Amino acid sequence: MMGRKKNPTKHKLSSDTSTKMSLEDENIEETTSSNLDESMCELDESIVGGDKTSADYYFDSYSHFGIHEEMLKDVVRTKTYQNVIYRNTFLFKDKVVLDVGAGTGILSLFCAKAGAKHVYAIECSHMADMAKEIVETNGFSNVITVIKGKVEEIELPVAQVDIIISEWMGYFLLFENMLNTVLYARDKWLVNDGIVLPDRASLFLTAIEDSEYKEEKIEFWNNVYGFDMSCIKKQAMMEPLVDTVDQNQIVTNCQLLKTMDISKMAPGDASFTAPFKLVAERDDYIHALVAYFDVSFTKCHKLQGFSTGPKSRSTHWKQTVLYLEDVLTICEGEALTGSMTVAQNKRNPRDVDIMVKYSLTGRRCLISRTQHYKMR
Repeated sequence: MMGRKKNPTKHKLSSDTSTKMSLEDENIEETTSSNLDESMCELDESIVGGDKTSADYYFDSYSHFGIHEEMLKDVVRTKTYQNVIYRNTFLFKDKVVLDVGAGTGILSLFCAKAGAKHVYAIECSHMADMAKEIVETNGFSNVITVIKGKVEEIELPVAQVDIIISEWMGYFLLFENMLNTVLYARDKWLVNDGIVLPDRASLFLTAIEDSEYKEEKIEFWNNVYGFDMSCIKKQAMMEPLVDTVDQNQIVTNCQLLKTMDISKMAPGDASFTAPFKLVAERDDYIHALVAYFDVSFTKCHKLQGFSTGPKSRSTHWKQTVLYLEDVLTICEGEALTGSMTVAQNKRNPRDVDIMVKYSLTGRRCLISRTQHYKMR
């Protein structure tokens, strides 16, 4: 999975968001330091190991503080969770909460401060050791229990929980497949009238003009110091790019592909085929499709959530760019139609396989093609 090595573009919030929700950005305060940051300054490498290999890359990658720093500093993400918890204390008061994939324990700390009876924070990586120390340092050891291990393998000291909270979303929403872990926890421990937070996630698709970067990243392989290395170009085309897209690059409308109700869906529902129809809003070229997601917390007193779309404030998830083999010339009002199939990779279920079928019958372009992508 590729990512651009350049400064992300600053975006304004969309005035016409795909989901009506309260982003409450006016309450987002960017802070550069906190008690959590200070408690993590002196790290014991024997605990948060710097000598990790790729034997268990997924969990090991979350052992290093750097990835948690990036997520904590994503104020859209972290402040939304904080607002959901602090402004809806009626949901958490005297309730037993399960935090799936707790990381540093920030969501558990929010829940404890909001009046939760007890919080069980499950974290499989070595960051669990740091989370225990953070909980103790902040005086919540009597409310928060950090459990180190995989959700599918551990046992809780209680039979049921009232709330499951998790920040499970990956790039393209489904990369890393942590959603299935949340669903496993839901089916095993959540009471019948329990709450999952967030409880709704939606995946969207749009199309962009991106000639400059496609030339730099993809077409580069056609002529490398006079040599044809286009065999690498084919591989590069199959690997989605995670990057911040400028909203001015958007050529078409945004199409809802899939909405998932986390409180009711089955694990298999994360694999799907969805049709799309992207209508051009101006005469332009299309070089790539762009996917992004929204999440919502519908059980709150006031609907809350956030979007990772190009028209919203940028997040660490950015957007997912899927380059097309052909440059499409599209005229205003014409439609790029097709379908997207999303499935777990059979060899590694944390990876995502994507198949896009698309066609355009326009005044200047006539094409029909199928492309395959692999998020690794």
